Amino acid sequence: MIIAKPGLDGHDRGAKVIARALRDAGMEVIYTGLRQTPEQIAAAALQEDADVVGLSILSGAHMHICPKLMELLREKGLEHVTVLVGGIIPDVDIPKLKAMGVQGIFLPGSPMQDIIEFINRTVQPRAEAI
Repeated sequence: MIIAKPGLDGHDRGAKVIARALRDAGMEVIYTGLRQTPEQIAAAALQEDADVVGLSILSGAHMHICPKLMELLREKGLEHVTVLVGGIIPDVDIPKLKAMGVQGIFLPGSPMQDIIEFINRTVQPRAEAI
């Protein structure tokens, strides 16, 4: 799993907390660091053979970053990768993100266990089918 902090927002505490919680839940997690571009995130997903890409976006740039990332993942043959977005996401944007292929959206205050269970439910059945 890749956890990425795209855009210019430099607040990465939440991304690090999520990465640690997922690691503690038994997942292999790679945190890409701050200020990642969609191109860098898609390249990391390809290089690491990621099943999941989690984005932490607090800047409001989700409607710019997510479409580009989803396009790049499709171009690289990674349409099977589960994409999650966490952060400040207005309710009006949630259906748009889901329509472009973002599978999980987690707002501030989402219980960590909900995120872990979502990933286990979404990724594990696909991994077992291979």
